Formats: sequence, structure tokens, C-alpha cells
Amino acid sequence: MTALFSPLSLRTLNLANRIVVSPMCQYSAEDGNATDWHMIHLGNLALSGAGLVFIEAAAVTEEGRITYGDLGLYTDANEAALARVIAAMRKHSKAAIAMQLAHAGRKGSSHVPWETGELLKVEDGGWTPLAPSAIAYKDGEAPPAELDRAGLARIRDGFAQATARAARLGIDALEMHAAHGYLIHEFLSPLSNQRGDEYGGSLENRMRFPLEVFDAMRAIFPADRPLGVRVSATDWVEGGWDVAQTIAFVKELQKRGVDWIDVSSGGLSPLQKIAIGPGYQVPFSAAIKEATGATTIAVGLITEARQAEEIVASGQADLVAVARGMMYDPRWAWHAAAELGATVDAPPQYWRSQPSNQKALFGNARIGIR
Repeated sequence: MTALFSPLSLRTLNLANRIVVSPMCQYSAEDGNATDWHMIHLGNLALSGAGLVFIEAAAVTEEGRITYGDLGLYTDANEAALARVIAAMRKHSKAAIAMQLAHAGRKGSSHVPWETGELLKVEDGGWTPLAPSAIAYKDGEAPPAELDRAGLARIRDGFAQATARAARLGIDALEMHAAHGYLIHEFLSPLSNQRGDEYGGSLENRMRFPLEVFDAMRAIFPADRPLGVRVSATDWVEGGWDVAQTIAFVKELQKRGVDWIDVSSGGLSPLQKIAIGPGYQVPFSAAIKEATGATTIAVGLITEARQAEEIVASGQADLVAVARGMMYDPRWAWHAAAELGATVDAPPQYWRSQPSNQKALFGNARIGIR
């Protein structure tokens, strides 16, 4: 058995393989509600053969959306719309379903990416973003509003309430989004958090609100279901959040029962200087795993089957998440299994697609036609 296609258990959740479909924002929701696009998109990815499929990040409050097209999980209508999509995924796929909960922070109220992605002004239908400190994401933008104690409590409650909704929906695993320059990451980084109270300043203080949110989620999500965290291991900016601080954060999360660390990087500042290349973020996963022993997910330009196999086999990560590569090739896991000599789950409607030289790809599936 290959490392990539070996099983893995997270609490009582048993994954058939180590391939993860990353959460990928589609900016196609209506008032936070999943649409037919989500049915098509997620239904397709549910048939990918991956062991774990993430629904895109869902905002926990209305102003916590990145764009007006973001998925949300803050109303009954949001929950009902998503229930329809999840039911279809369950009916036709054995893949475990995970979800990421998020708040956009100062990166909220943006145009969708194909309409510039820039800050959407209030007078043009946007809203005032919220953040740890009134520091704009980049020069020339209006600063966000600094969160007061009531605002912190409301957002923390928003994460808790969205967690309860996810549990009702039967989500198998949940992830707190603490990366990519969104609100939780903004609290962690000294570049975006310049508060003078107990939520700013020292590393301990900057971690306080993120840990409070995690605690609120863990208290509500059923104890037998895993809860992980996505982190940006570094801001790629001098004086910002870095690997050493990430490791300290992970150790605090471990005290609280975190089940995995999804290791990404960047997104906090337009001044970031990233050395991009195949698997460029994998060393961060390896460093965190070595320092803490945490179960990690590696992400970032992982596009080839043997590359993914080596990452898991060498112990640099426990799982590999594929994002853009999975959108480009929704059968990425099938093709990886064929290349590595493994088997993958596929719906019987597709068994006849098995190439003649890959008789065992779908577990020796056989189908007869009269």
C-alpha cells in the first residue's frame, strides 16, 4: 500500500486515504446561501476519490464575508441551502465532508476576484470591515473598524453558533480558519494587531482571541468529531508572524485537543515576498510536525502524485491538500491511484471509464451489459 492511499483516523472519523480537497472559495453564494453552483462544484469534487472533501470557507457573520458572494453559515436559510448540497454529496459519495469556518476581518467587503477583488466601498454596496486594529490592508484603503469587547464577544458567539449549525448538518470535521490574513490571523500577527489591551502586544495576548474562538468551537462540536486549524506559518514579511510563533500557537492548540494543523502561509500583507515553487509550503508543515508532533496537512503547489506520495511517506505531513490542481483535474485522486498502483472509490456509474490497463483501479469493479 502506498503512503498516500493508506487510511488515517481522526478521532472516530476514518479516512480512506490521505488526499484532501482544499476549501476553495467560489464567490457564488446568494446572501450566504449555497446555490446550484455549489451543488455542481461540490458534487463533482465529492466524486474525486479524495478521502476528505472540504466545503469552502463559510463566514460566521454577515460582515465576516470576504465578498457579497461568500458562503455563510449564520442564518437558518444558509443552513437549509447547504443541507441540500450535503445530502446530494452523501447520497453519491463515501468521502468524508469537512467545513472551514471563517471571518474575513479587514479583508471583508471586497469585490469578487473577477471584478478586481478590491475593497468595495460602503456607498457602492459594501460594508465596514472589522479588525483587531484600525489598520488598512494596504495603502489607499479606508481603515477597518477596531473591534471592541462587545464585537469580540459577538464574533466569538458567531463561530460557536456556526459550529452548532455545522454539527446539525452532519459535517464530519471542522476547521477554524486562522490563515491568509483573515480575522483570526490578523489577531496573531503583530503587523495587523497593535491593540493596547489583553488581546494585543505579547504573543500570549495576540493568541488569546484565536484560542478563545477555538475553545468555543470545541465546546460545541461533538467530542467524537475532529476539529482542526488552518494557519499561515509565516507572513513572509520581516517583523511579522513566523514559524516560531506558529509553533507556540500550535502547542497551545494541542493543550485544547486540536486534531490537525493545516499549514499554509501568507495573505496578511501585500508586502509579502514569497519564494513560490513546487511544494514551497511543505517545509513549514515538516517544521511544525517535528517541533510539536501534530498531525499536519501540507498544501501549496502540490500537483504530482509522486510528489504527494513522497511528502506523506517521508513524514513531512500526514495528509496532502490539493486545491487549484483539483479544480483543473477533478479526477486527480483517480489518476494518482493509477500512477501509484493503488485503488480509489468511484461511483458505479463511472466504473466503465476504467482504462483497460488499470483493471484494479476501482477495486476490481466489474459491470455487465446485456
